[in-house]
Amino acid sequence: MPRTTDAKGLDDTDRKILRLLRTNCRLTTQEIADQVGLSQTPCWSRIKRLEEAGVISGYVAILDQAKVGRPDTFIVEVNLENHDDEKIENFSRHLQQLPEVIDVYLTTGEFDYVIIVAVDGPEGYETFLRKKLLKFEGIKHTRSIYCLRRLKRDVSPMV
Repeated sequence: MPRTTDAKGLDDTDRKILRLLRTNCRLTTQEIADQVGLSQTPCWSRIKRLEEAGVISGYVAILDQAKVGRPDTFIVEVNLENHDDEKIENFSRHLQQLPEVIDVYLTTGEFDYVIIVAVDGPEGYETFLRKKLLKFEGIKHTRSIYCLRRLKRDVSPMV
């Protein structure tokens, strides 16, 4: 089998392993090895190398928002009053402490941050907004978008 390596140091076999793990990280090393055409030990070595290089940064269980009591998703765009390093770092730490926040981006353009939150309905969102997010001093403006339905969710990019 030809070994093609790209600029990131991943060859075709690495990519096959990553695609399998991306779909089901509970596969055994033997199951992965069988599907990529390796024996178990070289497959295990590749997975360990990918973990040590940070290509695989962790393994997670993806929870169903509705079944854990947070069926609704809101996108919140936030502008801060000022943009000094300390304020940005403090706001980033504040967001890390909020369990409703499931994704955060520091952005360019019209808003400083885009925050994805999982809550229980409009009442849950209002509570999050008023009692948690807006408790941070220095927020200039927010804009909220209610998500009707998720059309696609990938937690990792396809390789």
